[in-house]
Amino acid sequence: MKKDQKTRITRNVGSEPGGKTPLGLRVIGGTLRGSKLKYSGDNRVRPMKDRTREAVFNLISTDSQGACVLDLFAGTGALAIEAISRGATSATLIEVHLQTMRNLKLNIEAFGLQAKCQLLQGDAFFFAKTRESMATMATLPGQHWLVFCSPPYDFYVSRQEEMIEMIETLYAAAPVGSTFVVEADRRFDFHRLQLPNADARFRTYSPAEIAIYRKLRNPE
Repeated sequence: MKKDQKTRITRNVGSEPGGKTPLGLRVIGGTLRGSKLKYSGDNRVRPMKDRTREAVFNLISTDSQGACVLDLFAGTGALAIEAISRGATSATLIEVHLQTMRNLKLNIEAFGLQAKCQLLQGDAFFFAKTRESMATMATLPGQHWLVFCSPPYDFYVSRQEEMIEMIETLYAAAPVGSTFVVEADRRFDFHRLQLPNADARFRTYSPAEIAIYRKLRNPE
């Protein structure tokens, strides 16, 4: 696939714009450990807190190594960049908002990750439904996906069925050994997800509720 390719796949409205106090975001581990990420405080972006991100990567352990990353609601790019810092070979980052995408691109360039990252400006729901989009996730034999789904929490209320369909579709397409990290809040019941043959773990880092699924085998 072409690297550092910023492609518009379609447009969709996420959370409302606005402002909040910027958080101090940094890479927690790996080769880029300690590096700071650019974040303007835009209310449409809800970066996973550093402590939560550290806990998540401790849970998924070595799953980053050699992975093909898919960051569905990329925001600052913190999750994909963290995974690359810890050994992921490539990443596809999807973000719908133009200004957020510009900030994301600055973070990718600041760390010199253009050759490993493909940036798609558009809708993650649309991405999961189209073969052309999914073709960008082609992997080498034996390579696994590491998928991050960290959307605006309101999507689990206003677009719940679409969220479930998107995650289930991507899980069905993912190679065995792939890991899905899904972040929601307490309004969403993870048991609504039908992900067969998955090892599932659940953690709470208030207000975040985290589910981690590892695909053990394909349906028989």
